[in-house]
Amino acid sequence: MQSHGLTLGIETSCDETSVAVVEDGRRILSNVIHSQVDLHKGFGGVVPELAARDHLERLPQLLDLALEGARAQPADIDLIAVTRGPGLAGCLLVGVGVGEGLAAAWSTPLTGVNHLWGHIYAAMLARPELEPPLLGLVVSGAHSDLVRMPEHGRFEVIGRTRDDAAGEAFDKAARMLGLGYPGGPALDRLARTGDARRQPLPQPSLPGLEYSFSGLKTALLYRLRDLGETVSERDRADLAAAFERSVVESLLEKLDQALRDHPYPEVVVSGGVAANTLLRKRAAEVVGNRARLTMPPLELCTDNAAMIAAAGHHSALQGSTVDPSLGW
Repeated sequence: MQSHGLTLGIETSCDETSVAVVEDGRRILSNVIHSQVDLHKGFGGVVPELAARDHLERLPQLLDLALEGARAQPADIDLIAVTRGPGLAGCLLVGVGVGEGLAAAWSTPLTGVNHLWGHIYAAMLARPELEPPLLGLVVSGAHSDLVRMPEHGRFEVIGRTRDDAAGEAFDKAARMLGLGYPGGPALDRLARTGDARRQPLPQPSLPGLEYSFSGLKTALLYRLRDLGETVSERDRADLAAAFERSVVESLLEKLDQALRDHPYPEVVVSGGVAANTLLRKRAAEVVGNRARLTMPPLELCTDNAAMIAAAGHHSALQGSTVDPSLGW
């Protein structure tokens, strides 16, 4: 398989528009990201039609900025990698359409990338020497998946959520607590000032490696109803801390079990929720010296095109395909 030196990545799966140029799948030359938080803040969540329209409007400028930042010309690009899913359908169509147009105009190969693969490869951008086999925990607004990656281009989902993802649970809990959008970072900040022991909540636990967070949300709702009009700022902070602890410990309980069942030398924890302060601290403690833990820096935890370019580079080299039945 031909090597691809410079890969242009395009990411439009949800509410970040991003274009990046990555060299040899490991070194970021540019990674331009536009967040749509301000666009959706008034709605309390992402409005798909508005998101897709904003992607379409911003991609041309971001493309120019990415090429300029990498000091590259279209002729220098060896491969175009674009997120093909999962994500919001209209948003994905915008990115794929632009990718197909550029591939035709530049006579450059195009590859579609699974968004969740990208979150694993974000760790390899943070640590270029990182190689599979590895065990990955991908936690984001829409996904909570435990994954084995025995080699490049091969992924096996060994556990996932039955209902809400961890990030979605954080966002809904933040809404119940009257916090702003996006809810995850707001809940993280409030939890730092609270004490989980004063308002304990149950820790979800299912058999095997499956997650479930819907019952925890219900427990928070009932606790707030019991407190009624007397919910103080201290109560809100304590509940935020308790909710955060329950989610984090549930995530890491299964990671601990997976690491016992599949003792790989490398562990990756990535995705938007991997920016959470408590998760970053506790993951290091849970993994300990059993494996080397890699968590991408905060700017590579959220959706970005550099991770898509990295994943596209390696999947193109492997000539790998994805089993659609896995949702990967």
